Amino acid sequence: MDDDERRWIDGTLARLSHSAFRAKFALTDKDRAYARAKGKAIIDRHAREMLRARVGDAIPKNDGRQTPWRGHPVFTAQHATATCCRGCIEKWHHIPKGRELTDAEVNRLADLVMAWIERDLVNHPVQPGDTMPI
Repeated sequence: MDDDERRWIDGTLARLSHSAFRAKFALTDKDRAYARAKGKAIIDRHAREMLRARVGDAIPKNDGRQTPWRGHPVFTAQHATATCCRGCIEKWHHIPKGRELTDAEVNRLADLVMAWIERDLVNHPVQPGDTMPI
């Protein structure tokens, strides 16, 4: 990841932290354990697959309700990073609705999701019974 991308991620996470709604999200202990057990590469792959499948289409199925609130660390991170539906993506990331996301956009949003997950894991150190952090 280059410096411009890191600055964009840091700036976006800071901007999102000023939203009371977005700032309230945190991974559950179960999601943290899952992320640590699977490792960064697998969670990163999940993030890209889920973003492509759930919000990548021009008109996603059930848009606005397609991302569950829990059940996978990526779902929680999508709500925290406003990558959960095309409305939030348009509002927060200025990517217009009504067209398919490009691979570059999916990758950028997935990098943001992963940065949020990694920050949550750092802020919540490994507990007894957890495996190595990602």
